[in-house]
Amino acid sequence: MALSPLNQRRWRNFKANRRAWWSLWVFAALFGLSLFAEVLANDRPLLVSFRGEFHTPFLRFYPETAFGGDFRTEAAYREPEVQCLIETGGLEACLDDPEAVRAEAASGSVAGEAVSRGWILWPPIPYSYTTINDIGGAAPSAPDAGHWLGTDDTARDVLARVIYGFRLSVAFALVVTALTSAIGIVAGAVQGYFGGWVDLVFQRVIEIWGATPTLYIIIIVAAIWQMNFWLLVGLMVLFGWTSLIGVVRAEFLRARNFEYVRAARALGVKDRVIMFRHVLPNAMVATLTMAPFLVTGTIGSLAALDFLGFGLPASAPSLGELTQQAKQNLQAPWLAFTAFTTFALMLSLLVFIFEGVRDAFDPRKTFQ
Repeated sequence: MALSPLNQRRWRNFKANRRAWWSLWVFAALFGLSLFAEVLANDRPLLVSFRGEFHTPFLRFYPETAFGGDFRTEAAYREPEVQCLIETGGLEACLDDPEAVRAEAASGSVAGEAVSRGWILWPPIPYSYTTINDIGGAAPSAPDAGHWLGTDDTARDVLARVIYGFRLSVAFALVVTALTSAIGIVAGAVQGYFGGWVDLVFQRVIEIWGATPTLYIIIIVAAIWQMNFWLLVGLMVLFGWTSLIGVVRAEFLRARNFEYVRAARALGVKDRVIMFRHVLPNAMVATLTMAPFLVTGTIGSLAALDFLGFGLPASAPSLGELTQQAKQNLQAPWLAFTAFTTFALMLSLLVFIFEGVRDAFDPRKTFQ
């Protein structure tokens, strides 16, 4: 679908803002990669060849019996016994001495038995964010060839947790911002457009609602129920929808008496059409000015709640939990460096992108 001349001008202005344009590309690349976190960092193989058949463990559940083992639970692909079963076509001798069998299998046979060779394709980072690694020493461990950013205090790979945590933080912020913005824009538009008693009653409700101690409510809810992604989204939206009301209300109060609005009313145009087709586009500049603060503020709120222990479960790939570990393990500076770099890069890119979007919607600014 072709863009309107106005939106074409906005798109050209955004592209001309080089900082915003390149920030968009870098952020899109990083977030796009994080969407495939299961392919980049996983403790289950991407592809397994067993007796001439291909299996995709990172997508499907396969019991150990599918590879000639004894258990119906999911195959522990990192165990030498399971790897031996896959590589030798399911020889029972693997269950007794896997390392010796794998060494003999290199010659093509084991104790006179033909070997149906198989293989395992691992992700670039063969650990998930929950994988407890055998690091052969005390945790947290420093970065090395096996763990590029080291491990945390429970021997989990930091790089894997950063990849999953980046995706979780951005997804959480975008969902919360989208929902709070939608509710706030509608509420602010209704207040500003109709004014009078509608505006007065709404303002009193917002004053009472805004005085609610949000952190205390979250602490109480976390004490009653196990916190999860959607419950935390609901709580953040429940107490965050008032953030845009003031800006949108002010724009609608200013525009409600403009000549084109009066003319539309005189022609019998419906109120909702006037509000969202004619008035709202003119209020978008002020609204978009608040967008970077909403997104970055939501990411910061999630990190703060996780840091305090009232956010997502400890097993979740949380950047706030990584920051807490950095505070508790000052002898492991790679944890603090990783957390700081991740937050600084993420928030800076988002601010640059939204600044470009804001300026593109501003008719007074034109980039060459």
